[in-house]
This record gives sequence, structure tokens and C-alpha cells, in this order.
Amino acid sequence: MRPDPRLKWTVLALVLAQLLSCRLARELPWRWLLFWAYAFGGCVNHSLTLAIHDISHNAAFGSGRAAHNRWLAVFANLPVGLPFAASFKKYHVDHHRYLGGDGLDVDVPTRLEGRLFCTPARKLLWLALQPFFYSLRPLCVHPKALTRMEVLNALVQLAADAALFALWGLKPVVYLLASSLLGLGLHPISGHFVAEHYMFLKGHETYSYYGPLNWITFNVGYHVEHHDFPSIPGCNLPQVRKIAPEYYDHLPQHHSWVKVLWDFVFEDSLGPYARVKRVCKLAEDGL
Repeated sequence: MRPDPRLKWTVLALVLAQLLSCRLARELPWRWLLFWAYAFGGCVNHSLTLAIHDISHNAAFGSGRAAHNRWLAVFANLPVGLPFAASFKKYHVDHHRYLGGDGLDVDVPTRLEGRLFCTPARKLLWLALQPFFYSLRPLCVHPKALTRMEVLNALVQLAADAALFALWGLKPVVYLLASSLLGLGLHPISGHFVAEHYMFLKGHETYSYYGPLNWITFNVGYHVEHHDFPSIPGCNLPQVRKIAPEYYDHLPQHHSWVKVLWDFVFEDSLGPYARVKRVCKLAEDGL
């Protein structure tokens, strides 16, 4: 349980990679811009959202330097195009504190989503629209007061987008937004959204994935380990499994995020309803 000293440098490299891509995107025809937004930019932006996930657990600088973590998350947010880092942290703590909590864990789809997206075609559409559902669901399920950090996050993001548009025009801005919408939608890496907590086997609500996509996702696939020890940065989660294999190796696990998406779409037993939902008592303030 110690900060990851490499995390800030990895974030810097990813942000610079997208900045360079924006420079190159100016010259691309629209069809190729969208192709590279999916094939390359989607991977980078999705990786940055998972860096923000790690940073929300103070993995970059430790809990003693919370402000440094918050501002690094705002910096990592820049290529995503839309401000979300501060809001994510505000809600993600509830996902760990009240996993599956009715009206508290905004990771759980609403009843309306469960009723509407229940056929293969509709589930495919639901997966493609994941960025919208993840953004709008908290406002419906568990709205919270706007924080100062969210306002600052939005102002910095809008300033960066405006500067990019003024400097290089429309195409780089579209490239970044398309990278986020496509990379967080129907994309192989997005399999982790479904793989983590959807009930593929009755009685099991959290699953790990130990495949190669962990290399570009800050080991988010080590999800059982992460929920056991949220303060351990992603880079150290493989050590948890190595140290204590008797607690993890026998558990059900996923071997392919692409197969997760396929099964989610075509298995009748899977869909937005396939989540454990529980009533949770609110913790006292300060806990």
C-alpha cells in the first residue's frame, strides 16, 4: 500500500501521445480520423480514465498529498475532452463503500435500463452508449451537490478544449471526443465494465481478469484484489495474487473481455439486470 512513483510519468506520456495525435489529426480525412480515434485514441483515452480511477484512490502521491492527486487527475482528464475526473472520485468512493447499494452505487444500472435493454440488439446499443449512461446515471440515481473541484475541473477542461480549437481547428477536438465515446463504448477494453461485477455465475458478483489487456489498463482486471485492497495501486495488484494465491486462484475469472461482451449480448441470463443489488445503511459522516 504505497504510491506508484511511475503513475504520473505514465499519465504524462499518454497525454503527450494524444497531443501529438491531435497535431496529426488535422491532416486526416474524416473517415480515417474516426478510424484512428477508435483504434488508437480509444485505447489511450480509456487508459487515461483508468489512470484517473487509480488516482482517485490516491495512488499517484499517497493520501497525504490529496491535492496533488486531484490535480493530476484533472491533467489526465484533458485528452478525454469532457470533464469527469472530479465527479468520478466523488461517486467512486460509494462504489467501494456500498457495492451494489440501491440508490448509492451508481455503477448499478437503473430499472429502466434493465427493462429497455433486454434483447441482443438493445444490449449492443446499451454497450455502445456506455459513456452516456455512466455520465447521466449518477444525476438520476444519487445526485450530489456540485463541488468546487468539479467546477475547476470543468473550467480547466473547457479552457483546454478552446485552446486546442483555436490553435489547430475542429478536427483535433472531434478526434479527442470520438476517442472517448468510441473507446468507452463498444470497444474490447470496455469489456471490463461488464466483466467486473455482472453476475455471470450465481453467487459471484466480482470477477478478475488476468489477461494481456491489463498491461494498458493499469491492472484494472485484478478486480477482486482491488476491492479487497483499494489502497494498493494497480501496478502492485499482481503481487497480491502472487502472495496469496489460495484466496484468488480458485475464484471464477474471465479470460477474455471480448468474450465477456459477446456473452453479455447473446446470453439471455445476462443484461443490465444481472447485478447484485442490496440495501445499504449509510455510513456516518467522517467514516
